[in-house]
This record gives sequence, C-alpha cells and structure tokens, in this order.
Amino acid sequence: MSKGVNRLSENPAAIHILEQNADKISWNNLSLNPEAIHLISKALEQNPDKIDWGWLSLNPAAIHILEQNPKKICWPCLSKNPAAIHLLEQNLDKINWKMLSMNPKAIHLLEQNPDKIDWRYLSSNPAAIHLISEALEQNLDKIDCFQLSLNSAAIHILEQNPDKIYWFWLSGNPTAIHLLEQNPDKIDWTMLSQNPAAIHLLEQNPDKIIWDNLSINSAIFTYDYKKIAEHRWPINKEIIQNRFHPKNMKYFSGWGIEEFDDYEE
Repeated sequence: MSKGVNRLSENPAAIHILEQNADKISWNNLSLNPEAIHLISKALEQNPDKIDWGWLSLNPAAIHILEQNPKKICWPCLSKNPAAIHLLEQNLDKINWKMLSMNPKAIHLLEQNPDKIDWRYLSSNPAAIHLISEALEQNLDKIDCFQLSLNSAAIHILEQNPDKIYWFWLSGNPTAIHLLEQNPDKIDWTMLSQNPAAIHLLEQNPDKIIWDNLSINSAIFTYDYKKIAEHRWPINKEIIQNRFHPKNMKYFSGWGIEEFDDYEE
C-alpha cells in the first residue's frame, strides 16, 4: 500500500472514499481520524488488533473509547489530545509535559506549572500566544522558531521577525498564505501540499504537488460551488432554453401558473 493511500486514511474529509474502499484502509492511520469513529468502533468489535492505541489516544473523537479502555491509553499521546483534559486533570502524574505543551486546551495546566513547560513545543501552540509573547520580551532564546513558524496564531510575530521564519514549516501554516504568495521562491511544496488554505497555489502548480501529503489535505474534497455553477451554466442555460421554448408551453398548462394556463397554440 502506498504512503499516499495510508495518509488518506487520516483525512476527515475522505470517509466516503474509505467506506467504499475498506480494503485500502490503513487502520493505524485511521485510528487518528476523528470522522472514522464508526469504522473504528466496528473494527474494535471484530478485530481490536487493527487499532493503533497510540494514534487513537490522539483522536479527539475517541475519548469514550479510551475511557472504556484505560489500560490501553498512551498517555504521552493523550497529553496532546484537546478533548482529554478531564482525564489529564484526573491523572496529573501520567501527563507528558512535552506533549501537553502543544495542547491548546491545556493552557490553564501549563500556567499552573510553568516550570514544566517545554518551550520548544509550546511555540507551536496557537492558544499560548500570550505566553510566547511574554517569553519573547524576556528571553528570545526560549522560543523555537521552527515550531513558531507552524503556529497559526503567530503570524504577527513572524511578520515582525522575518529572519526567524523557517519557510519549510511556514509552508504548512494555513494563516501564512499571504507571506507564501509574496515569497514563492521560498515555498516548500511538500508542506504546502498538505496546507488546506493553499489549494489555489497547488492548482496553479500541479507539477509541484507532493501527492502523499496532498492525501491528508481536507480541502481537496471541498466543493467550489461558484466554480461548479460557472462550469455548468452553459449546460443549464441550454436546458432552460429548451424547456421554456414556446413550443413546450402547452405542457405547463394546469400547473397553477396563470401565464401557462392561458397559453394557446
């Protein structure tokens, strides 16, 4: 099975494809997919060995499954799960603080335990911008600019510190499209291929797409209804002209529309 097919199993927008191609599912990757809980639950009943409990512990939609199977929880992975805060609060001794530092729902725990913060990983946390900003004022070296370039809430900081940008990671940042458009020579197409806000750039540069990474991009299944309407308008127009041609008016008599009821050949 190709890597691209494996990664498609992670894509929340690809469930309809996965349901139709169950033989191609990568169950390790699917364990991470929040839209695949019905498939995961069914697999657990039939063949529980299919499921990767490390990846499942990262899945925000799988908390009820994890609560029913506490011995199978991977606590380092669960520490990053934004839906698992109540479990983490009940098991403070099992928290992995490095992973927790990336958890956007764990800011109160991090603020209560500042000595346990891993600043490298906190740098990628979009909910920790106030802590990151304070750290930048006091000690710039605390912040990891690799991780900061991934942070969707840190664009204003990156704009003020362009020399700190790491373009590889920024290419995957959905809020950095304007910076990427201004610096096309610095784009990393591997990361851009999984960026849900970069579809227009990928469509303009299909030869640069990295298809394995595109497989996890949820925006590849988003319908552009305006574009569809524009594309279909010539066909729709022809149908309308045909149906409402004067020769067909007699067929609309009796529909309750006065103009048609009064029509005479």
